[in-house]
Amino acid sequence: MTVFEADLLVIGAGSAGFSAAITAAEQGASVVLVGWGTLGGTCVNVGCVPSKTLIRAAEAVHAGVAAKRFAGIRGHLELVDWAALRQQKNALVAALRKERYEDLLRRYPRITCLPGRARLTAEGARVGDALVRAGRIVITTGSRPAVPGIPGLDAVPWMDSTAALDQETLPASMIVVGAGYIGVELAQTFARFGVEVTLVCRRRLLPEAEPEISESLTRFFEEEGIRVLSGLRYREVRRVAGRIVLSVGRDGIPLELSAERLLLATGRRPNTEDLGLEDMGIALGAHGAIAVDARMRTSRTGVYAAGDVTGRHMFVYMAAHGGKIAARNALEGDLHSYDDSAVPAVVFSDPQLASVGLTEAVARDRGIAVTTSLLPLDRVPRALAARDTRGLVKLVAERESGRLLGAHILAPEGADGIQTALLALRQGLTVRQLGETIFPYLTTVEALKLAAQSFDRDLSGLSCCAG
Repeated sequence: MTVFEADLLVIGAGSAGFSAAITAAEQGASVVLVGWGTLGGTCVNVGCVPSKTLIRAAEAVHAGVAAKRFAGIRGHLELVDWAALRQQKNALVAALRKERYEDLLRRYPRITCLPGRARLTAEGARVGDALVRAGRIVITTGSRPAVPGIPGLDAVPWMDSTAALDQETLPASMIVVGAGYIGVELAQTFARFGVEVTLVCRRRLLPEAEPEISESLTRFFEEEGIRVLSGLRYREVRRVAGRIVLSVGRDGIPLELSAERLLLATGRRPNTEDLGLEDMGIALGAHGAIAVDARMRTSRTGVYAAGDVTGRHMFVYMAAHGGKIAARNALEGDLHSYDDSAVPAVVFSDPQLASVGLTEAVARDRGIAVTTSLLPLDRVPRALAARDTRGLVKLVAERESGRLLGAHILAPEGADGIQTALLALRQGLTVRQLGETIFPYLTTVEALKLAAQSFDRDLSGLSCCAG
């Protein structure tokens, strides 16, 4: 048996795992990094990178249709070679995986990368025929697509997001089950590539978002030809004459939907199986996630967890943040806290949804008396000049103090403005202070200033740059 000795054992070689391993190595610790599957984890291989490059390609195709917003311009663009686009996407993934993960390990001689599945033991972990002994452990095994319990699903072919992003051919029609950020992004992308898409969900589009945003985005999707059906109960799925038939109920009325392919986009599930967690007394929380405290500690002393496996903020940047905090606490004595006081979130739909802080509903549930402003994009000069007024900005503020509690932007290019709102939240700015801040004219982010001013002013009384 091969035995490895390390100051820190990191189980999982995705974003959180690499962040933890690099953080520890930079502090002079010896690290064994155990990875199962493709190095780099979800984001670079099957998530952020491949999806966002295809989203941009779909936006380019849609630009031909959108050109008619301007007088005297007509255009037509179409996807003519999916295989070539798919190959280009895969080449980008391979290049980034090599540059940001595989080659990166050579710069850190204190990190030993060990492929295989790990199972925890009292000494550390077994990885195949090897034993890793470590003083501290960080678990960063990530997540995978969740599968809903729809009767008949086992008997029909279906795709998760990973398979959908790498289809060899595109179908003529597709049913997308799930209207969270994955379902929304992929439904619009494939629709813009010419696939007839029906998007179905139990509640509504982006159910955690502000209802005004959900309603607006639903309308924009329908204007693009995407069929959106919400408030459904899934009854059964079956295969009929080579097509997928999904039986649903809506307000007690049965309905059957049919398409060539079925895409399941119903969230993600933490990878906690076969790690020996129960044997080690490591507690699990909701949906099988590893329960951790603010310092990323599990219920077992010396064992930490970070990233998607904890069920917290399943964003790659928060996974990296959590991995760094876990490693530092493992080596420095639990001095650091995971900061989720202002976490930005972006849905790369078109228009984009960018949010930070509390929604109105969450604030009220917490017993906070709030006031809100709602600014349609047709009040924003940038949107008027671009002839694209799809969207809105909603701000949530504490009623008594005026302190900003949440910002929610639905706008083309909206994601690039959310960091401004995040900084305002972190600094405890009031909406009055935000409204008095100088913003550059004819930018989308100026909508934040206008939305802040609209709490107590009639914007129709201002000239373009006044205020």
